[in-house]
Amino acid sequence: MDFIIAKYNYWIYIILMMIGFYAMIVKNNLAKKVVGMNIFQTALILLFISTGVKTGGATVPIVIGDAHGHAIPGTLHAIDYINPLPHVLMLTAIVVMVATFGVALALLIMIFKRYKTIEEDEILEIRRKEAFT
Repeated sequence: MDFIIAKYNYWIYIILMMIGFYAMIVKNNLAKKVVGMNIFQTALILLFISTGVKTGGATVPIVIGDAHGHAIPGTLHAIDYINPLPHVLMLTAIVVMVATFGVALALLIMIFKRYKTIEEDEILEIRRKEAFT
């Protein structure tokens, strides 16, 4: 039980992921599917950022050097630094998420202009009728 309470943020992210996954799978409205995808991606980004956190007085990995650019002895202890890689990768993921969201909204606009609806069932019915005519 202590493990569950100590890692409450992970459980929140998992719940957010499941909400987004549910919206993508169950909803018939394409806009709701896109929002569900965005929720899912946001939960994943939060999960990865929280795994990169190090407690206990860790700092950013900036090495202090002398006048010649050489590191001062005693400053290179990896245990004292936070790994910046998860945070940098998540910045890239945020850019990809925003781009994906923008493209999805543009596709929704095109779908709405063509079919006059964004309901998946209605679009499939219209396409079936078009196929038989």
